Amino acid sequence: MKTLQSYGNIFKRYDLDTEKAGAARDVSKDPALQKIAKFVVEGDDEGILSVVKDTLKNKSPLDIINGALIAGMNEVSRLWDEGVYFLPQVILSSDAMNVGIAECEKTMGKSMDRKGKVVTHTAEGDIHDIGQVIVNALLNANGFEVINLGADVPVDKVVEAIKLHKPVMATGTALMTTTMTAFPKIAHQLKLAGIQIPFICGGGAVSEEYVTSFELGIWGKEASQAPGMAEDALAGEKWTSMREKWNG
Repeated sequence: MKTLQSYGNIFKRYDLDTEKAGAARDVSKDPALQKIAKFVVEGDDEGILSVVKDTLKNKSPLDIINGALIAGMNEVSRLWDEGVYFLPQVILSSDAMNVGIAECEKTMGKSMDRKGKVVTHTAEGDIHDIGQVIVNALLNANGFEVINLGADVPVDKVVEAIKLHKPVMATGTALMTTTMTAFPKIAHQLKLAGIQIPFICGGGAVSEEYVTSFELGIWGKEASQAPGMAEDALAGEKWTSMREKWNG
């Protein structure tokens, strides 16, 4: 019987040891910013802190946030779109980016300015929040303030959060057909309250036909669409035109 001689292969990051992982592109011509971006792309939330601290001696926090941290996460988003990266890599990269942003905010003495708020949740009765986790990471990376309500969120709580935070957009995720029925209920309550924001609904159980059957609803086919949709909402685009654009 052979004994295990090394544990190295057990803990090896195979996603960083493949030809596909080499598909990552440089995001900056500045060596210092590219170095930080590489930590984001590789999801190294332990190594990134010392590099950011060192770079802050010569560069402004905003230069690092925009030119390395967010730029690096945008590259992760591209790799996700192309099927090179999967959920674990996205989460690790998001964690690394957030470590860097926190250090930059510490230097600035304030939080970075955010473009606008987006309320996100996973439908009542549903604990499968993987899609929401990815949406949150991508929205955060693109400068939006995410109001994360979590999973299994009651309809009334979603509506109250939207009334309180006044987001530019809201999103809902559902994996089961039995839980996606919460979405038209939310849309109906928002309509009664006179709130006409785009309501992006997605998840394994959710179809375009279902979401476009009720007002405010826009079908989110892929999590990677969330930042683009949020940009449209921030620019003042109505839910009707957004539905035509994204679901037309």
